[in-house]
Amino acid sequence: MDLKATTYAVENRVATITLNRPHRLNAWTGRMHTEYRWCIDRAERDGDVRVIVVTGAGRGFCAGADSQALEGHIEKGGYDAGIREPLANPGYGVRPEFDTNFAFHFGLTKPVIAAINGPAAGVGLVLACFADIRFAASGAKLTTAHGRLGLPAEFGLSWLLPRLIGLSRAQEILVSSRVFFSEEAAELGLVHKVLPPPDLLPAVYAYAATLAYAVAPSSMRVTRQQVYTDLHRDVGSSVVESELLLNQLMRGAEYKEGVRALLEKREPNF
Repeated sequence: MDLKATTYAVENRVATITLNRPHRLNAWTGRMHTEYRWCIDRAERDGDVRVIVVTGAGRGFCAGADSQALEGHIEKGGYDAGIREPLANPGYGVRPEFDTNFAFHFGLTKPVIAAINGPAAGVGLVLACFADIRFAASGAKLTTAHGRLGLPAEFGLSWLLPRLIGLSRAQEILVSSRVFFSEEAAELGLVHKVLPPPDLLPAVYAYAATLAYAVAPSSMRVTRQQVYTDLHRDVGSSVVESELLLNQLMRGAEYKEGVRALLEKREPNF
């Protein structure tokens, strides 16, 4: 694909997807949506990629839907994603409820880290929330934004945000659509770590390297599957499934290597 709204790069087992419309604070468009799914699919299929990092070019992460596109929806009398070509479907086929916009992240085999380098509003906040792990630059502004536009909570955020930070806190943020900063997001548990802007990406890549080299890919794959699948089932089913997975992975080469590394007091070579 000819990437115009994103960039894609791989280094040291980490794929980086950069939202690349800095003149618009990386505002979301149908083109960006199409390219983002293609980039995720490419990283998912690449055996050399262990971790995916998503960030924004310039001083923003993603300022939400492009305002020009929002105005176009008025003229068209309804929502039009502006997508005119087939979409890649990374993460599809794991569970039916994952086969939708943004929820497809739950079906991936590789962890996604959001490096929130600046404002994340509307669909930009949605994208960050569907990542597995979130780091943010200090002073970054976050908002759901939808209330100020007379819209509903977008793309399943009303389901996801209460599960990330709790019902009461999520309800307040969703209903008010107020702006809050990355420091508060860290206090709420939405963001895992806040760093000065120059330190953000180095810290993210250092963390990603730990996952890419010290954690078995099979473990990351099934752990993600467990976490997101267990959101839909009872604890007994979770225990039974974990035991089945335990027996399965203990027959694999990565378990053997992990045990050898432990006994030999060295880093594993996965």
